[in-house]
Parts: sequence; C-alpha cells; structure tokens
Amino acid sequence: MTEALLKYFRTKEQEVKSEKRYDSQCPYCSMQCKMQLIEQSIVSRKKYITIGKDNPTSEGRLCVKGMNAHQHAFHKERLKYPLVKINGEFVRVSWKEALNHIKENFMKIQEESGQNALAVYGSASITNEEAYLLGKFARVALKTKYIDYNGRLCMSAAASAANQTFGLDRGFTNSLAEILYTRCIILAGTNIAECQPTIMPYFERAKENGAYIIAIDPRETATTKLADLHLKPRPGTDVVLANGLLKVMIEENYVDEKFIQERVNGFEEVREYVLSLSMKEIEEITGVPIQLIRKAAFRFGSEESGMIFTARGVEQHTNGSKTVRNFLNILVSTGKIGKPNCGYGAITGQGNGQGAREHGQKADQLPGYRSIENDEHRNYVAGIWGIDPDDLPRKGVSAYEMMEKIHEGEIKGLFLMCSNPIVSNPNAHFVKEAMKKLTFFVAVDLFVSETARLADVILPASSYLEDEGTMTNVEGRVTLREASLPCPGEAKHDWQIICDLARVLGKEEYFSFSSAEEIFTELRMASRGGTADYFGITYERLRKEGGLLWPCPETNHIGTKRLFETSFAHPDGKAAMVVVPNIAEIPKEQLCEEFPLYLTTGRVMSHYLTGVQTRKSPALAARNIEPFMEIHPATAAKFQIQDQSLVKIESRRGSVMVRSKWSETIRHDTIFVPFHWADSQNINLLVSKELDPECKMPGFKVSAVKVSPVVDFLT
Repeated sequence: MTEALLKYFRTKEQEVKSEKRYDSQCPYCSMQCKMQLIEQSIVSRKKYITIGKDNPTSEGRLCVKGMNAHQHAFHKERLKYPLVKINGEFVRVSWKEALNHIKENFMKIQEESGQNALAVYGSASITNEEAYLLGKFARVALKTKYIDYNGRLCMSAAASAANQTFGLDRGFTNSLAEILYTRCIILAGTNIAECQPTIMPYFERAKENGAYIIAIDPRETATTKLADLHLKPRPGTDVVLANGLLKVMIEENYVDEKFIQERVNGFEEVREYVLSLSMKEIEEITGVPIQLIRKAAFRFGSEESGMIFTARGVEQHTNGSKTVRNFLNILVSTGKIGKPNCGYGAITGQGNGQGAREHGQKADQLPGYRSIENDEHRNYVAGIWGIDPDDLPRKGVSAYEMMEKIHEGEIKGLFLMCSNPIVSNPNAHFVKEAMKKLTFFVAVDLFVSETARLADVILPASSYLEDEGTMTNVEGRVTLREASLPCPGEAKHDWQIICDLARVLGKEEYFSFSSAEEIFTELRMASRGGTADYFGITYERLRKEGGLLWPCPETNHIGTKRLFETSFAHPDGKAAMVVVPNIAEIPKEQLCEEFPLYLTTGRVMSHYLTGVQTRKSPALAARNIEPFMEIHPATAAKFQIQDQSLVKIESRRGSVMVRSKWSETIRHDTIFVPFHWADSQNINLLVSKELDPECKMPGFKVSAVKVSPVVDFLT
C-alpha cells in the first residue's frame, strides 16, 4: 500500500487524532517482506494499516497475508499471562509460579528417568537468536540430546540434497536478482504464486526478458499458468522424470564436459545408469509423454544459462532428498551452477526456515551449520559456551521420531516452542496419542493451539510486531526485523522465556542476555569459521545495508551473492553426483483397488502452516473458511461426487470430511487438499508415518486414498 493510498483512506475517515508507526517484517513466508504497521487513533477507536517497505528482496511488495498479519497480533484470544492446568482447566498464574512449576517437574523427570527423558521441539518461525538459544538451552541447561524442530517437515530434503551435492546448504546459490536474466527456469513442485506471492514478479520479469519457464506439478496452479511448458507427473515420480530429462540431455550432448572434468565427481556412473534407461518406461511410470520430456530437456540443456527451483511438491516425499539430488544432477551436468544467472533455489516454506536450521535446532547440528558428531566442531562450540566438550550430548532424532519416543515412554517431558505438531506431523492420530502420554508438557505460543490444549503449562510469547531479531530469508540473506510494539499483558519474547527458565534451572551464567543483539553477538562467534558463517554481520550493518548474504566471515566482507564460482564446499572442491535408481526410489505408498487415488497436500494463499495465526485474522479466514478437495470432474463422476458437496476421504490411517471442488486442471488419479485446518479436518490424519531414510522427511505428497459422498455413510 502506497502513501498516496494511505492518504486516500484518511480522507474517508474521521480526523486522525494521532498516529504511531512500527517497523517489522512479515511473520509468514521466507520472503520476509519488510513492512510498517501504522496505528491511527480516530476519536474513540484505533485503526491499523500495514504498508510495505523497500528492501533488496521483495522491493516493498506485500501479499494479502502480510497486509492482514496484524489482525492475529491484536486478536482477543492472544495469550497474555502464564497458564497452568489445574484439574483439567487452565488457570492464570504468575511467572514465578509457572517457572517454579516447570523447574520442579523437569528436575523430577530427569532425576527419575535420566537427562534424555526431556525433549525440546522448536520452530522455523522464531528468530535466529531464539533458534540459537533454544539449541543451547537443550544441550547446556537440560543436557538432553533430544531437540528437533518443525522445519524438519519443510526443508530437510532440500537441505540434505544440497549438502550432499554441493557440501553446503543455502536456500539460493545466487541472489534473486539473477532470476531476471536467466534463459531457462525449471519450477519443480513449487506453487510460488500462492505460497510466496511477492517472489512472482522476478519470474514474470524473467519471462518478459525471454526466459523459457518449465513447471512440474500434477496440478494446474496460478504458477503453472506462467509457464511455457507444464509437465504433470504422477505424484511421487519426479525422481524418475529427472532421470528422463538427464538422459535426453546426455544423449543430445547438452552436458558441459569441461565443467564436469574439472569440478564434478560421480558423473560417469550417473551417465552409465541413465543411458541404460528406457524412455518408454519413464513415460509409463511418470505419465508424462516422451515428447514433452524431450522438449523440456532440449530447452534447459540448450540454453546458455538456467536455474532450477524446488519446493515441497518434490521434497515432501519419502524419496525427497534423492529427488532433489537428481535435479541437482541436471544442474551440475549442464554446468549451470556458480556462473552468472545459473544456479539452484530451494523455495523455503517458513519465515526463518533457513536460519532456524543453521544454528542448532536440528538434532545433529551445532551453530554455524556445524555437526554435533564432529569433535573439532564440538570443541569449538563448547569453547564459546564455556563448557566441557564431553558434556555436550550427541545427536538425537528427527521431529517425528521424537513423537515415537514419546509414545514409547522414553521421552517423558517436552518443551515446545511456537509449533503445532499434532496438526503438522504425519500420522496425526498417533502424534496426538503420544502427546497425551507425556508426564509433563510445556508450550510456548501466541494462542492456545490444538497442541497447546494438551499442555500442563502454557507461556505467552511475543508476536512479530514485538520481538526484535534477525531472520534469514529465502536467499540466505540475513535481515534485521525491527520490533518496538510493547508486549501485551505479561507476554515475553521467546529468548526471555528461555533465559528465565535457564535461570531457575541454575544455568543463568550461560544465559545472562539482556537483548536480542547481545545473543546475536554470541551467535556470530559460535558460527565463525562454520559453513554458515555470520561473524561479519552486525545489527549496525543490517540496519545500514538492508541485509547480507552469508557466508560473511569478516565485518568488511560484502556477503556472498553467488556461491561456488570457483569451488564447491566439499574438501576436494568438487560437486558430488549420485545415481538415483528409478524403481528403488518410487514411494512405498501405491494405489490399489481399495485406495485408487493419490492424495497430495499443499497451501492456499490466505493461510499459513497449521493456520494458528491466519485463522485468527478475519480478513484471511473469510477467504477460505474451510478446507476443500480438488478433484477432476471425470473422477468425481466415477465416485459419484457432486461439486461443492461433502465428501469423506479415507486412507489406511483414518478419514476426514471436507467439501469437494471440481477442477479440470488436476490429474484424473489425484486429489488435492490444503493442510491449514485441524481436528476432524486435519488432512495429516491420513498421511503415513514413513520417512525419507536420509533426511527423515515425511511423505506428505503421496497418500493412497478413496473418496465417497457423505450421504453414503450417513444413511
């Protein structure tokens, strides 16, 4: 919204008595758009307007979620005071009472069952400072190995693939600006028009500049409509499609032999394998015609520059990491990496999906993207923290695997920060059962979420308008989120809550921070020399420069706009290709006579993740008041499903009821349901517990289901 438009609205209102402005960043997607909230006092009420602010990433743009984000921050159901469950009801208590209650129960659990009987479950929506502090809290204050976060369900496949191929995982290998000038773009499993709307102009301008865009998605979306070529593979077969594309490129000699010889390992094994494949078989497995595969391969292979972008559509599978690796095989084989207008981008889902995984929330990681199993890394971080390296726990398990350990009784206490796992996890019935088994459960949140309802203690957190700190956006650009609105009631910042809890647990000397900037100073030191090196980044620089791309090893370093120009991050400096077999990588969940349709899940523009925040924004909730099942009319006719009618969807795990929505643009064998709703409409009730063996990503995008009209089981 421009200042001119703001002036127009003022003329429509009564005289503005006073006005305050609060700088911040959008709390939603990874674009992390800069914004300003304007609070106007108009006679007896207040009016709020959000406008975009210029910045290097979104250039002042906002989407509908950003423009209405403030509505959840001011919602009447915001948590403002600590709550303790007494006789099944939440009762307001003082912070002192709440913290002492947590202390007593945490200490009792660890005394009776050991250090690892407590676990920490974090978030990719909190700041870098809070993600860093949460990892430190788990390992230093609680001394538990069990910590992971909800980003495991979002970015783990892309992160794993990038680390294995390049030796380093940053969201984009280039800055967004290079998209404008590339000649060919592959968008694999990404609906950016609805998930990251403010990134769309980069692709629209690239097309205006002559770029050829290839979209890979079983559905037609607002994003695929931008494409010159749309490939609709059968869900779960993207890995096979990538092999087909690479086979054509090798056969047609579109590979960069010089680049491969100088900078790549493993190409010959990949070449030998893909050349042995049958294009007819690839067509049969994927459902994509051979001529379209050849057309896509020709365009990407023959252009002088190209970029590949992946997102949850190809990542949220039990073969997600291998699928992304296969797309990176294409990029590396054609030499389209480390050069102008060439590179890879993982379209990060959550606001701080990049930064939150870099500084210690993941089960196997320490700050700076260091490994908790590497003795040199352990010694360095232990030195920064002032502890004995032998006191650092070893690696734990992934987010869903923690739920299994809770169910088994190995984990008895949980500290949950800003996440909603009984809605976001697969096999959601099982996860809820597990959470109910906890001896003691503490949740930190803005609202009483579906998961927080089960807690013994809920602590009130601050919102994006109140909580200052750094975030790392989709590019890998570290930005400073200014925040100056006072916290409502007795709510506290996440970092303050962590420090307060560490204090009552007797660990105050390791958590004596008085500001987010103070925490960031320690984070800089802890990351120094690591893969994700933030040492050269300071609050002062971020305010002055608007954001810096890591690695940034010194305070006079300008940040790294393009990675891998001369070397990859593996010890030998080379990228690593790997053979990804067709059949071995097909998801286990297959169609059968009883379950004849694929269920795939995703987002809609007006909602975010499990909807805890967006369903509290009236302007957003009104756009999509309930979930829906997108189904092809021919498929609907086969199963007697009327348009806009209630329908039951069943998998081997359970069932949900939603409303149907006919669409001629989806595959006949596939239905789509968004995942922003909870309880009886939680689509993750139907998703299998099977995980990617490498990164532990659940297979959200492929579930075998059957559908029936509601009348069939009501009568």
